[in-house]
Amino acid sequence: MIDLSGTFLPVTTPFDPVTGDIDVVAFRANLRRWFEDPISGILIAGSTGESVFLDEAECKDLIEAARDVVPADRIIIVGTGGESTRHTIRNCEQAAAAGADAVLVSPPAYFKGAMTPEVLDRHYRAVAAGSPLPVLIYQVPLHLSTLEFPTGLVAELSRVDNIVGIKDSRGKLELVGELVEACADDFQVMVGSGAILYGALETGAVGGIVAVGLMASSAAAHISVAFKDGRTAEAGQLQERIVPVHNQIVGGMGVPGVKAGMDILGLNGGAPRPPLAPASDARIEEIRGILDAAGLLEGVVV
Repeated sequence: MIDLSGTFLPVTTPFDPVTGDIDVVAFRANLRRWFEDPISGILIAGSTGESVFLDEAECKDLIEAARDVVPADRIIIVGTGGESTRHTIRNCEQAAAAGADAVLVSPPAYFKGAMTPEVLDRHYRAVAAGSPLPVLIYQVPLHLSTLEFPTGLVAELSRVDNIVGIKDSRGKLELVGELVEACADDFQVMVGSGAILYGALETGAVGGIVAVGLMASSAAAHISVAFKDGRTAEAGQLQERIVPVHNQIVGGMGVPGVKAGMDILGLNGGAPRPPLAPASDARIEEIRGILDAAGLLEGVVV
C-alpha cells in the first residue's frame, strides 16, 4: 500500500520560450527548490501541468527527469487518463517504465452522455487490472471538461484491488466527508483545493495535491506536517495565510496565473503552451500584490 499522506504539488511544465519544447533543465530546477520543503511528492501531467497539451514522449521525459531529482522516499504520481481504456492502460504502463510510483486517472469525458456509472465502473476496473502502478481516481475540477463521480460509484471502486485513492478537486468539504464515510477504510482521499487542505485533514482526508503549494510550498507542506504532529493551531494559521493565494490566483486565474506567480518568486514558470495565453501585465501586478499580502515575497528580489 502506497502512503499518500501529506502535501503533494501538481507541478507545472516549463516550456522553452524559443522552441516551445519542454524545458527539462528548468523543470529539474523547480523540483530542487520545492523539495527543500517537506512535501510528500509531486503530480506530473495533471491539470496544472497542462497535461492535455503534452504528448506521450514529453510525459516520459518529464517522469525520467523527475526521477533523477526527487528523493527516493518521496512519491511521483503521473496523470495517465485517456479517452479510451486501452490508451489509459498504455499510459499507465509507460509511467511505470519511466519511474513513476502511482497514476492519477481522469475519467473519459468526450462522450460524456454515454459515461454512465456502469461504463465508468468497467473502465476503472479494467485500468486497475492493467496498470502496473497503484491507481487514483481523479475527480477533475468541474469547471473543466469532465464529469462528476457519484459517491456510490467511488465507494464501489474503493474496494477494487489496485485502486488506492481519489484526488477530489471539487473544493467542498462536505463532499470530502461523504467520500471518507462511504469508501473503504484503506482508501485514501486527497483534495485538490489548497483552500481546504486543513479542513480536509480534519475531515479524514490523508492529504492533498494542491497548486497553491507551487507558490507557497513551505506553508502548504507544513499544514500537513503540523496537523500530523498535533499542532492544529499552527496548521490552521498556515491555512488561513494561503487561502487568498489559492482563491485569487489558482482559482481565479488558473495555469497562467500560477506560472506568473512562480516567475515572480524566482521559480521557472514561463508562458503556458498555446492556445492558452500568458497572464497580462496588469494580471502580473495583481499577482505580485497577492503574493506580497501573503508574505511570500519576503527575501525575494522583485
